[in-house]
Amino acid sequence: MPKSKRSKLVSLTKVSKKTREHKNALLSEVQQNAGKWKYCWLFQVGAMRNTHLKTVRNLWKDSARIFFGRAAVMAKALGTTPEEEHRPGLHKLAQQIKGQIGLLFTDSEPQEVIEWFDDFRQADFARSGNLASQTVTLPAGPVMRVHSDPPEPFPHNEDPQLRKLGLNTTMKRGVPTLEAPHKVCEKGKALTGEQAQLLKLIGEKMVVFRVTLLARWDSVTGLVTQTEGGLSAEMHVVGEPEAEDKDEDMGGE
Repeated sequence: MPKSKRSKLVSLTKVSKKTREHKNALLSEVQQNAGKWKYCWLFQVGAMRNTHLKTVRNLWKDSARIFFGRAAVMAKALGTTPEEEHRPGLHKLAQQIKGQIGLLFTDSEPQEVIEWFDDFRQADFARSGNLASQTVTLPAGPVMRVHSDPPEPFPHNEDPQLRKLGLNTTMKRGVPTLEAPHKVCEKGKALTGEQAQLLKLIGEKMVVFRVTLLARWDSVTGLVTQTEGGLSAEMHVVGEPEAEDKDEDMGGE
C-alpha cells in the first residue's frame, strides 16, 4: 500500500546539517573579512526594510562588505573574549552584537562613513506596531490619495476596502466620500494593522529607514570607538520585530 503524502517523513538531520554548514560558512566569511578590511563598524537599523538595506549594499559594494542578522554567529566569529577574539580588540565589538545588529567592513575613513550614513534616510510606510509620528485626520469630503501629484480621489471600486478599514464612506458621483472628518491615528500611539494599511493606501509615510552607527573597530590600533547612536523616536517599534531580516540577507555584495 503506497504511503500517503500526510505520512511522509521529513529528515531533521539534513535540515540541521544544512543549517550548521550555513553557520560555519558565515562564521568563516566574517573572519575572512575581519582580516581583510581596515575598519569594522557595528550598526543597527531603524524601520528595517530589505529594499533599502539592499540599496545600501549596492551603493557600498565596491568599497565595503555588509553582514546583517544572525547576531550570535557574528559575535562568535569575532570572538567575545580576549582569548577567543579573531584579531586584537575585536571582542569589545563582539560583546555588543545583540538583536538586529549588522557589521560593515570597509577601508573608507571614519569621517566619510559617518557623513554618508548620517545623510542616508529613506521614508517608508509604517507597519502595525510602529508609533504614529503625527496625528492624521481625513477631512470630510472625497477620500484622497495624498501621494498622487496632484492628489486624486479613490476610485469607486476601492470603497469596500476603505469601509473595511474603518471609514464610514458614502458614494457621491462615483467617489468614496466622508460625511464627517475621520481620525486615522494619533501621534505617539502604536498603529493597528488596519491603521497602517489605511495610511499606506492614502500614501502617508511615517517611518524612516536609517542605519545608525554604534561602534568602530580599528585593525591598526585594535581600539573600539563608540559612536553616538540609538534609534530616534520616529523609528521606534513596539511589539513583534519585523520579519524581513531573513537568512538570505546575511551577506553583502
